[in-house]
Parts: sequence; C-alpha cells; structure tokens
Amino acid sequence: MLVVFALILLALVLFATERFPIDVTAILIMVLLMVLEPWTQISPQEGISGFANPATITVLAMLILSTGINRTGIVQLLGRKMAAFAGTDRRKQLAATVGVTGPVSGFINNTPVVAILVPVIADLAHEGKTSPSKLLMPLSFASMLGGTLTLIGTSTNILASDIAAQLGAASPELGLTAFGMFEFTKLGVVVFAIGSLYLMTIGVRLIPERIPANEDLVEEYALQEYLADVIVPANSPLVGQTVQEALGDEDLDIDVLQLIRNGEQFDEPLARKEIDVNDTLRLRTNRETLEYIMDAEGLTLSGGPRTEDELHPEEEEEEPVLVEVVIPSGSFLIGETLTSSSFRQRYDANVLAFRTRGDVVRDRFEDIHIRVGDTLLVQSPPDSLTRLVENEDFIVAHEFDEVTYRSEKIPFAVGIIAGVVALPALNILPIVVSALAGVVAMIFTGVLKPTELYSSVEWNVIFLLAGVIPLGIALQQTGAAALLGDAVAATSVFLPPIGVLWVFYLATGLLTSVISNNASVVLMIPVAANAAQSIGANAFAFVLAVTFAASTAFMTPVGYQTNLFVYGPGGYTFSDFIRVGAPLQFLLSIVTVLGIAFFWGIRA
Repeated sequence: MLVVFALILLALVLFATERFPIDVTAILIMVLLMVLEPWTQISPQEGISGFANPATITVLAMLILSTGINRTGIVQLLGRKMAAFAGTDRRKQLAATVGVTGPVSGFINNTPVVAILVPVIADLAHEGKTSPSKLLMPLSFASMLGGTLTLIGTSTNILASDIAAQLGAASPELGLTAFGMFEFTKLGVVVFAIGSLYLMTIGVRLIPERIPANEDLVEEYALQEYLADVIVPANSPLVGQTVQEALGDEDLDIDVLQLIRNGEQFDEPLARKEIDVNDTLRLRTNRETLEYIMDAEGLTLSGGPRTEDELHPEEEEEEPVLVEVVIPSGSFLIGETLTSSSFRQRYDANVLAFRTRGDVVRDRFEDIHIRVGDTLLVQSPPDSLTRLVENEDFIVAHEFDEVTYRSEKIPFAVGIIAGVVALPALNILPIVVSALAGVVAMIFTGVLKPTELYSSVEWNVIFLLAGVIPLGIALQQTGAAALLGDAVAATSVFLPPIGVLWVFYLATGLLTSVISNNASVVLMIPVAANAAQSIGANAFAFVLAVTFAASTAFMTPVGYQTNLFVYGPGGYTFSDFIRVGAPLQFLLSIVTVLGIAFFWGIRA
C-alpha cells in the first residue's frame, strides 16, 4: 500500500512539474506498477489492461468521429453563422461564442471543438474591434461546461463511467453502473446555464484585455526592437555569398526574413539566394547580435518595420503572412525544439517570437523545448501557410478560405453522430460498440479516408488513459482507496454528508488544476466511492461530483487542454485563469453539489 502511495506521489509531482509529457509519465507509472507487482498487486495482464479498456477504445473512436465532423466543415459553418449574428456587438459575440461552443461540445469531444473555433473566434474579435482576450477564455470555459451535458462530451466522462462500472461489478453494494448517455444531462444543463450566465456578466468583467483590439501582431509581441533592415554596401564581405553562407551560422541568433533588391522583395526560401551590392536584408535578431554583424560585415542600419503593415506592405497573393500557430496535444513538435524539428526547413517559415506559459521570448528560442499550448509567431508564404492550416499538428489562429472541406458529407456525418448517440441512449448497443460502428460508417460513407484514421487519434491521450487506469486498479486492490476513503469519511463527524460531498468536489477541482483531469478521476473516484460507503451515502452522487469537478477545471491554464489552446492567442497570464476561473469553480461547486442532492439525493 505504501508503495502505491509513493507511486501516486511520484505521478502527482511529474504531472504538476511537466518534467515529462503526461503520456510518458502515465506509461512510466504503469511500468513501475508491474515491476513492483509484489507490493502493488498489479500483474502484467492488469498493467496493460488499460489499452483494451472500453473507455480507452471509446475515447479513441470518439476522437476519430470528431475528426470526421471537422473534415466536413460543419463547425466552421456554425462559427461563421455565429460571426454573422454577432457582428461588432461584444455582448452578442460573447453570447454567440458560449451559445455555440457549449451545445456542440456536448456531442463532439470538446478539445477538438476549441481547436477548430480558436481561429474563428480570434477573427471574430479582430473584425469586431474586440480584444481576443475577452472571447477566447470564455470559449475554453464554455467547451468544458458543454462537456458536462452528455457522456461523450469529454473523455473524462467516458473514463469515469468505466471506473464506476468496474467498482460496481467488484462491489455490488455500491449500486454503481456505467453512465447512460443522458444520465446527468439535467445537471449538466443547470451547470452550463449558471456557468454561461457567470461568463456573460461577472466573468467578462474580470478578464483583462491583454491584447488590445486594434493592435497588430508586431506591436502585440513588441518586436520593434528585434526587427531591423540593413544595407549591404559594396565593400561588405557578404557580397557574392548566399544568405546561408553569410548568416546561416547556428551560433548567430539571426533569421533573414526578406531580401529587398531594387524595390523587389524576395521571401523564403532564401538560403541559396546570392547577396548583391545595395541589397537590403530584413532581419530578426537581438540588438547585441545586430551590432556584432554590422561591425563584422560592414553593414549599414536603415531602420526596420514597426508594424505588421510595414513588415508586409504589399497586398499581393504571394506576400508572406504573419500568423500565430498554437501547438495542440498530439503534435509532433511536443518535446522537440525548433532546431531539432527542422520546423523552418519543413515549412519555409520563420519564427519571429515564441510564447510559452504566458512569457514571450523574442530571441534565442531555437532550443526551447516545445510544450502543449505554446504559441509561435510565424512568418510564412501562402503555400506553406496552407500546409500549416491543413496539418493537425498545428492550430493556426486565423481562418483561411483556401482550406477545403467535405461539405457534401455533412448529412452523413450528422446522421452518424446521431446514431452513435441514440443507440446507447436507447440501450440497443454499448457506447464502445456504437462509437466503433460510427467510425466504420464514416469510412464507408466517405466522411473520412482510411488513411486519416491514425492521424485522427491523439495518441498521447490514449497512452495517458492506458497508463493511469492500472493505477486505479492498484488503489482498489491494495486497499489504498478504502484507507483514503475512510480518512475522508472521518470528516462526517463534524460535516453532514452533503458537506463531505462538497469536500470531494473541491479536492478534485484542486487536484485537476495541477494534473490531468483523467488522472484525477482515476485517483478520486475509488476514494469517493469508498468514502460514500463508509458514511452510508449514495456512491453515485460522490462519483458524479468527482466527474463534474474534473471536467470543469477553470483555475489554471494547465488544468485542461482547452485552456492551453487559448493561453497564447489570448495573451493571458497564469493569474488571469485564477482571477476568472476560481470564482466560477467555487460557484459551480455549490451548484453541482446542490444539484446532485436535488436530483439523486445524498443518502444511500
């Protein structure tokens, strides 16, 4: 038992510090559980059981189904209708953001919904002269609120349902079974309504305008001191050299963004472009490096762009575009650096700034290890930008018309999702079978191509689930869950059962703020069920409180993946999430606990 507690502590530390990606941490814990079998009681078969767990398979299938929906462009279509409705009225913009995101997130996994809508909402804000900061955090929060509406709204719900079923099978006296598709929808509607009202009244007032409505990207990232134009005189040793030969030294923190010759502008790829007399090189570098190369190479400073319009003054089709690129979960860049990933060479794109965990880095960022939610300010030619937009390794925070969707497949996709929802709801098929059947149907109807199946899956999520599920088994089999449950149940001496329920909600919310929401339900549901049994309370009520708390982690940007997706484009700081999210989480702790008591009762 002590070994299990030690592994839990190790997992919490690694999750919180992000020393390794969360899926790597989960697999590490899984391996340690099997290696330490005499003390953890986890056999190799139990250790790898997470890969065949119905929850894991269901989540995998739902991720594929979400991709199929995305390929049709229906979410983008809803976003554009939302933009047309909202116009430039900020209240309407906020209402439309929350009103569309929430219900959609109830039926499509909320993580891809936010990934799709980030560019839509960012453009809506800029067109309406609204700070994107005012809309992007509500976008993330609304997706979490919407995820509480149905079983398939979030992977957390699916995992919690499976854990509840396992606990019920092992201890029938708990009265736990798998969740129905709409089993907690009535509570989800209440939570969504109260949460939406908060966002549109109190929350919007608490959100700071980190990004001014009219500020362009050069000004937003304060790049003026890092962009410079230098002229190459006749006596410069750079004359006759290629750009790569002249300024390609990896020790120099320099990017050549453009070469201007006789009024003609040349953009990436520039590596093999030969430098001529009186050429102007537009550089991204720091002041120290600029002074060094000017002295060493005899270059003359001629100013530099101060705004985005000055950086890209022409409005030609081939003109480079400056965009923010967010790194989502599952991206091949996670754990890599710009150097090791060869990002620049792959996409003929220059990175001008790097925003990570609220900090903006404008120089010497080539060797920073990239994490989920990091935002790159990228200068890219149109053809490369199209590749970035169509690549699921990136979220480009701007909409482009060049992207093609399978809009003719919308009826098939909607019908398939309706079937996936209806069949389990009517007890015709289990959710895992229904979801897999939906995947097959999307292939046969052409909504998805067979080659898109593997790229549709966020494998880090799958490995996370597979890795943490054995930890929940160990909690049960070693008696650790019962011990912790009895310890919490001791609070019933001075707290009524509804007070103990509230304690579990708060504890889960705090835990989810620093570790994965899926890891939180794995750790907390067995403990909550045992505590409920100890005090003679309704185990389902306690399981549901933990599920809702883990699904609505508002207080930190790392508490939920969707928060990380808006972190960079919104220009937020860590404290912004506490300022806006903590009151909401406290409010919903009361609403959820009272709702559970009203709908299902606390007593067994």
